[in-house]
Amino acid sequence: MERPGQARTVKKYKKGNITASFGTDLFIQGSTSIPNLLLKLYKHMGLSDHEMMLIIQLFRLHTEEKKFMPPLHELCAVIDRDEEQLAGDLDSLMQKEMLRVTEYYGHENASVIKGYDFEPLFEKLSEIWACARVKENERIRKIIEKEPATAVNLYHSFEKEFGRPLSPMEVEQINLWSAKTNPHMVLEALRKAVMLGKHNFKYIDSILLGWEKNNLRTPADVEEYDRGFKDRKSNSRQAPHADKSKKMMLQSLYRN
Repeated sequence: MERPGQARTVKKYKKGNITASFGTDLFIQGSTSIPNLLLKLYKHMGLSDHEMMLIIQLFRLHTEEKKFMPPLHELCAVIDRDEEQLAGDLDSLMQKEMLRVTEYYGHENASVIKGYDFEPLFEKLSEIWACARVKENERIRKIIEKEPATAVNLYHSFEKEFGRPLSPMEVEQINLWSAKTNPHMVLEALRKAVMLGKHNFKYIDSILLGWEKNNLRTPADVEEYDRGFKDRKSNSRQAPHADKSKKMMLQSLYRN
């Protein structure tokens, strides 16, 4: 249904070029953004599929058409439910404290109008999200408790340095490192990354890959390699000065 004032192309498309026409309308009509967390957790919030679809259409009408409390007959035009069913869905959302009616200020005519408020919905969503995070952290904690002592120390060390619980992917990454190299090397890589202010797993992985390429197996190997690297760097700085001194000595001999 075309809205008053809505932009519309007047270009005539070639015969049979329906795809181009569809693509243009698809772009002009815009889109409605629905948080993935809401789509993922709405059933955990006690919402039915009908109620979720109603919320999506209320979102769209609110943002696209600036209709803050659309009448039932307009909702029937976009949802496969009759007015009685939609009225029941709205009442259910109110009773579940997912929606409430509030007042909005209309900028165009400087009036106050009533409309649906989605703040209670997102309050409920944040509660469900927080509970899910607690359960996830507890699951990770149980995984950690089942691991050998050396791995547990690694997890605790990372959590302490990062100042937060580890994610399942991060736990898996530490397990992969521990399987490839000495856990003490993983701790040493963590220490070096923290000293450089690099609190991320990608940087730690690059440190461990560098040590692997140079066949460094223990923290002592790393210390010796670093010491040799510093010596080589110091010698490279002194070499130009030595060459300059030698050149000056030869020049003085020829002048004499």
